[in-house]
Amino acid sequence: MRDFLLRPICEAGAGGDGMTLAGGPVRFHKVETVSVNRDSRKLPLKSVAPDALATFAAPRAPMAGVAFDRPQVMGVLNVTPDSFSDGRPGESVGEAAQRGLDMAEAGAAFIDVGGESTRPGARPVSPAEELERVLPVIERMVASGLSVPISIDTRNASTARAAIEAGAAIWNDVSALSHDPDSLALAASLSCPVVLMHAQGDPRTMQDAPTYRHALIEVYAWLEARIAACAEAGVAPERVIVDPGIGFGKMGAHNLQLLAGLAAFHGLGRPLMVGASRKRFIGALTGVDEPCARLAGSLGAALAAAGQGAHILRVHDVAETLAALTVWSAASGFGEERR
Repeated sequence: MRDFLLRPICEAGAGGDGMTLAGGPVRFHKVETVSVNRDSRKLPLKSVAPDALATFAAPRAPMAGVAFDRPQVMGVLNVTPDSFSDGRPGESVGEAAQRGLDMAEAGAAFIDVGGESTRPGARPVSPAEELERVLPVIERMVASGLSVPISIDTRNASTARAAIEAGAAIWNDVSALSHDPDSLALAASLSCPVVLMHAQGDPRTMQDAPTYRHALIEVYAWLEARIAACAEAGVAPERVIVDPGIGFGKMGAHNLQLLAGLAAFHGLGRPLMVGASRKRFIGALTGVDEPCARLAGSLGAALAAAGQGAHILRVHDVAETLAALTVWSAASGFGEERR
């Protein structure tokens, strides 16, 4: 079991010496050691192995035609009646598709379509029911000329296959291709990128009593192992995006440890996605019980992730997040403001 990590220490503002983090606008000038049993130490770059520095600094290749030279926003399009923050019972296919088109118009780089709620305690949904929810919406958005790639958010191989055939370009799996026994083989047969997300347990039980010796190290090691398992099954690492799974089998302290240590995940050499929008720990920190009212806290989490080089921010509030990123980029001297 891994018990040691390196985490680049990111600094606000562009330029100067140091190294660019994962091809994005953030730079790092030192590296921190993270250990289960020892106190952390800050190391100058000259004391870090060159191959580790190269992995931290290397630009990440575009996925589905989207470049990762700056943080990109993925809009959450839940087509479920029971999602924790935006369930819409009775919504029509046209209304759901229009929400996705509106997010793209607002500047989202991806639209993530999900038909099964993965909130804590949610009941499982059959692949057939899930597909009934997502497929017509994907088909409507494609037919309407959606200008950005669609991501299908599903644990089920049959749903993923149908969605990809209908025009989705990314498979986002909260189980990291471990829930469905057919998922690894299907992913190997496809050419699309896949998102491997960490979760401890499944949605029904994941918040009962999640425990970790060190959340950052254990989540990193688990994702590292899943990348290896995917490679063995024929899913090239070059097709993988990683997500530490904020809120999935984590208590508040675990989520904060992951957010504080996000830059360590660049050691995996893959694009990094973070989905903290409207999560329960934000409500606990801010005293806001209603998920839809957690915008301010969600923006804080998004900027914290961007400041550690996250490539994709999965959010419910696209326009507001992009506005916050525009100000953050301009104030930090990261070049031209977003258009």
